[in-house]
Amino acid sequence: MASEARFIRADRSQTRWDFVDLDALIPRDHRARIVMSFVESLDLSALYDAIKAREGEPGRPPSDPAILLALWLYATIDGVGSARQLERLAQHDPAYRWIAGGVPLNYHGLADFRVEHVEVLDRLLTESVTALIAEGIVSLAEIAVDGTKVRANASRDSFKSGSKLERSALPSNNG
Repeated sequence: MASEARFIRADRSQTRWDFVDLDALIPRDHRARIVMSFVESLDLSALYDAIKAREGEPGRPPSDPAILLALWLYATIDGVGSARQLERLAQHDPAYRWIAGGVPLNYHGLADFRVEHVEVLDRLLTESVTALIAEGIVSLAEIAVDGTKVRANASRDSFKSGSKLERSALPSNNG
């Protein structure tokens, strides 16, 4: 008679603690460390001044704006524009987890941060990406084109054939 197989069963009701050395998740020269260091060198006073939670007053403090900015900057470099995707990355990807540094995040807070500080973030992200490109830390291998639709003064069939295109490119004899 064969004995019963032994194996480890899943116990999803068991509480687990994951001990993670965040600093060991990524190498010392990793791009995420450079981005965080760069963000920490910026003047973020406008972002800190906008925080409503103050010492000695009730209310839950928000996540550190430097961390949120670094996450969005790193996401921008990686071509990530979704707050939901950024939240998932901050939970699972070593570089994003390192930047987050254990600060609790959710997609709603990430999106709110981006919407509430649109002018400041637009300026800082533009300057940051430009500076990181100039330093050779990142490169923009892709060019994104926005999806703005513009009404044109032409019908669908205006440039249907090659001969029509050629004629439109020739200088007009009308004057």
